[in-house]
Amino acid sequence: MPKHYEALQRAEEERRRKASGGEASASPAVSFQAAPPASTPGRPPSFFRRILGRMKPQRVEQASDANKRRIALLQPDSYVAEQYRSLRGRIDSLASQRPLKTLAVTSANSGEGKSTCSLNLATVTAMSVGRNVLLVDCDLRRPKVHWTLGLQPQVGLAEVLLNQATVDEAILKLEGVNLDVLPVRSIPSNPSELLASPEMRRLIEEVAGRYDRVILDTPACLGLPDAKSISELCDGLVMVVRADVTPQEEVQAALDILDRRRVVGLVLNGSEATREQYGYY
Repeated sequence: MPKHYEALQRAEEERRRKASGGEASASPAVSFQAAPPASTPGRPPSFFRRILGRMKPQRVEQASDANKRRIALLQPDSYVAEQYRSLRGRIDSLASQRPLKTLAVTSANSGEGKSTCSLNLATVTAMSVGRNVLLVDCDLRRPKVHWTLGLQPQVGLAEVLLNQATVDEAILKLEGVNLDVLPVRSIPSNPSELLASPEMRRLIEEVAGRYDRVILDTPACLGLPDAKSISELCDGLVMVVRADVTPQEEVQAALDILDRRRVVGLVLNGSEATREQYGYY
């Protein structure tokens, strides 16, 4: 469960308790995975053990998981949504100095909040008056965007890149906000090759000419070439880092893989200082 949503629930319970003078129910505790043991002879280096340790089977996600990822859409006046607006404002400020029409969002490892960041950043950007925004799910291995938003695509990114469908056929409009979505429908056998193909470059060039901003949700950077391939086609890159979870050496490794000149900033997800001060994300 994302930390920011748990904190949001706790804050709302506390607000209701104060308003009614009663006691709110206790929130579930947040547990942290213990760090792996130090390197010993015959074992792989700690850096690789950490990565391998995180490659565990995906749990079956529930409907409530989708709600936690689309907090800016369901609760646009929340403190969490305001933080995404602040992120939007900083990106807009940078965009006045350099082109930032296409923006990729990634992280060093999976589970650090990059898809949540992509979706909510796209949502608050689409809330801007007179702005057309496209969210592209570039995870051709474990896509989440269509499921999170409750979309049922007939075709998606893979079909467009394979010339089996047009961009207009694949793009879906999200009701209630001026946001278009290019989801993933089928999982191809060659995701890395498709994302690095000339068709992907042409696709990004086409949508960049049609939208004010295009946000691309990419797979995690370490262990896969996908994020690097996509970042090289975009104007900028945002990296999501989960506080107290992502080791510094893995952040550095991810930045070494990516083109640092394209990195416009890092988003610190789940900061303890922020949780203590605000009780929120």
